[in-house]
Amino acid sequence: MSSSQNKDDGVITAYPNYYPKGQMQELPGEDQSMEPLAEHLKVEKWDGDGKPYLEEYRGTGKLQGKSAIITGGDSGIGRSVALFYAREGANVTIAYLPEEEKDADVVEKLVREAPMGTNEILRVPSNLENVDDCEKVVQQHLDRWGSIDIVVNNASKQVPCERFEEIDLGVTESTFRSNVLGAFALTKFALPHMKRGSTIIQSSSVTAYKGSAAMIDYSSTKGALVSFTRSMAFHLAPRGIRVNAVAPGPVYTPLQPASRSEDNMEGWGIGGVPLHGRPGQPAEMGATYVYLADAGASNIMTGQVLHLSHGSWFGS
Repeated sequence: MSSSQNKDDGVITAYPNYYPKGQMQELPGEDQSMEPLAEHLKVEKWDGDGKPYLEEYRGTGKLQGKSAIITGGDSGIGRSVALFYAREGANVTIAYLPEEEKDADVVEKLVREAPMGTNEILRVPSNLENVDDCEKVVQQHLDRWGSIDIVVNNASKQVPCERFEEIDLGVTESTFRSNVLGAFALTKFALPHMKRGSTIIQSSSVTAYKGSAAMIDYSSTKGALVSFTRSMAFHLAPRGIRVNAVAPGPVYTPLQPASRSEDNMEGWGIGGVPLHGRPGQPAEMGATYVYLADAGASNIMTGQVLHLSHGSWFGS
C-alpha cells in the first residue's frame, strides 16, 4: 500500500484514513460512528526502502489455552486487545456499557470470522462504576471459561473542563469510579481465581506523567493506576502474578470525539507528537498488551509501565 499524506501536514503513513474529521459524539462514544473509522487489526510496517505499508495482525498461539477479561473491550484500544488476544488463542470476555451493544456486535463478528484463534467470545454488558457489576463480569467469565489468566483494566472515561472552579464534582466522582474503583473491584473479585503465571494489565496514559490542563481528574485517575500497578506488583510478586501497565499517548478512539468539540477534532493529534506526526491507531497498541500477557515473553517483568506515546516525553 502506498503512503498517505493529507493537506501539508508532512505526515507519511500507510493508514489511508489517519486524518480525523471534525465530529462530536455523546459519551461513551461509538467506534462505528467515527469519521473516518479507526483501525483495529492492521499495523504499520516499513519496507527496506523506508516506505510504510499495512499488515493484518496474525497470531502465533502465544496465549493458547488462556482466558482473559478485557474491560472496555467493545471499542478503541480494548477492541484491539480483544481481537489480538483471540487471534493468539485466548478465550476472551469483553465488558462494556449496555449502550455500546452495536460496537460489541462488531467485535464478536470479527472474532468469529477471524482466520485463526479461538473464534469464541463472551460479552458482558455492565457498568463498572457499580461494584456489583464488576463481580458479575468475573462470575459470568468463570461460568463460561472456568479460569482467569489475564485481566485487562482498560475501561475509562474523560470529561474535559477548561476552568477548575467550574469542575462538576459529580463527574469527577464518576470518573474515579469508572477508571480507578472499577479496576480495584474487578481485580479484587478476579484475584482469588488467578494463579502463578497470571497477569494484570492496566491502561494508564501519558497524561499521568505529563498532566493535562483540561482533564485534571482524568489524568489523576491515570496516575492512580500507575501507583496501583506498582503497589499490586509488590503485593502479588510472592504469588507469581505479574502486574504491569501501558501508557498510550494520543490514540484515535471514540473517547476523543465523545469528549471534545467538533472543531477540536478536525485534524486532532496531527503534528502533535514527534514520531510519525499523527495520533496512534488502536491496532498499534495491541501487540504490547499481547507481550505483557505472554509469560514466555515477559515472565520477569512486573511493576512496569510501557510508554506507547509516539515520543511525547514527560514534561514536553
